[in-house]
Amino acid sequence: MDLRSPANSCTPLCVQTDHRAVFMNRDEMLRRVADHRGVWDLIVVGGGATGAGVALDAAARGYAVLLLERSDFGAGTSSRSTKLIHGGVRYLRQAHFGLVIESLRERSRLLHNAPHIVHDLAFVLPCYRRLDVSFYGLGLKAYDLLAGRHRFGHSRIVSTEHVRRLLPTIQPDGLRGGVVYHDGQFDDSRLLIHLLMTATDHGAVVLNYAAVTALSRATSGAVDGVYMRDLESGNEFHIKARVVVNAAGPFCDEIRRMANPGSRPLVAASQGSHIVLDRSFLPGDAALLIPETPDGRVLFAIPWHGHTLVGTTDLPLISAPVEPRPTHDEVDFILETAGRYLNRSPQRKDILSTFAGIRPLVKAGGGNTASLARDHTIRVEQVGLVTITGGKWTTYRNMAEACVDKVASLAKLPHRTCPTRELRIHGYDIEATRQGSLAVYGSDALEVNRLMQADTTLSAPLHPALPYVGAEAVWAVRAEMARTVADVLARRMRALFLNARAAMEMAPRVAELMAREMGRTNDWVASQIGEFLQLAKGYCVE
Repeated sequence: MDLRSPANSCTPLCVQTDHRAVFMNRDEMLRRVADHRGVWDLIVVGGGATGAGVALDAAARGYAVLLLERSDFGAGTSSRSTKLIHGGVRYLRQAHFGLVIESLRERSRLLHNAPHIVHDLAFVLPCYRRLDVSFYGLGLKAYDLLAGRHRFGHSRIVSTEHVRRLLPTIQPDGLRGGVVYHDGQFDDSRLLIHLLMTATDHGAVVLNYAAVTALSRATSGAVDGVYMRDLESGNEFHIKARVVVNAAGPFCDEIRRMANPGSRPLVAASQGSHIVLDRSFLPGDAALLIPETPDGRVLFAIPWHGHTLVGTTDLPLISAPVEPRPTHDEVDFILETAGRYLNRSPQRKDILSTFAGIRPLVKAGGGNTASLARDHTIRVEQVGLVTITGGKWTTYRNMAEACVDKVASLAKLPHRTCPTRELRIHGYDIEATRQGSLAVYGSDALEVNRLMQADTTLSAPLHPALPYVGAEAVWAVRAEMARTVADVLARRMRALFLNARAAMEMAPRVAELMAREMGRTNDWVASQIGEFLQLAKGYCVE
């Protein structure tokens, strides 16, 4: 099937008025693809942070944009981060000042444009040697200076007593004081969904479970579109575009090989591992930074959704698995390192969930992945195909701006200035915290509350250990294109990442609610429960 349509013919699916939310509906998205007559300006391959950023930027400029994701939005790296919007303190030591300045600027923009999801977080760096107090204090003052007017808060050297007030569970023996600085925290997959909703507000069409199986070529040899398989129906489509943007993250080399089977790998995969503990391990509102582990990495312990998230990065991988898992040694390393700094050492039995994410670092002539910065690259692979990879969540917007500038030039699209520097993200609400556990929905929390008012059974908690209610599962299907139980419990809610066993117990009720909303059978319910339970076992630690 050859689906074409004139450029710029897309119109917003629904405009947000009077706090009524925009709905992302998959059937409607498929219909819009089928009704399109002509050539898309851009087809974006990849529904993570980078792809969503490119789709939003291009749609906001008025270009005709289609985004295709072979799994669920954010199922890979973009839902598995350390949940930080940060400038990159450790890059100061590597003298990557340009990346730090760019990240600090983008950090400020995200806080301004998505205050319902991004917020300021104080970090405490405890010091057990007096020399470290001065050393890290000066380094973080430099961090403030690089931030300039984009600074979140003032860094400062604090006393031992102050460190213990901020981190009540810190190991006190030998503590000599500390340094406090500020960075940003967020919920990665929630921000991703809201970026996609913002893109659809501006006319983009986005599809999950839509696998690109091949690139198509014009008689000149230029890439002129993609072949796509709808993984739900099995239907296949040939879709034309002026430019195909490869934003497949750690899997971008797969798309590059579709164009040139001999392409040399561009990405050096690096795995970040994380464990989630009860809030009692870090009961305050501040985060803990361990600036240098025995092998030279950085470890964070941060409060997140009422739990304690502990993680580190940069375990080199030969290839990027679709469903990465922390290794046994990495989990033990995190437990041992955290135990040196906490007065109660966490044990394997304390872990509520564990997960890993893959960082697509751009190859830079060897060296270990800890030495590679998060710079991005944009490459014109051949006429009609552009690859964007590398970078990090914090800089997604700036990456997207540069990519769309490049695409517009290559495709000779009408010149339009990038509007995303000040563009409010869908759900924008500066008083979102008043919504309690629904705060990450921003203004859409009103819609979730309306669902509970219309059906009081949807206000019942799905599990006593977590704050989620049935209305959120219904909303995820109705407005956020969730198609599976994993989509809901892992990425629309964060249950699987917070408490894997609790999520397993929630699965039957969520499957039932989804089946009612989607018109699915009992067989579908049973299948979904089984698939989710199998997935969730990988997040449990025995």
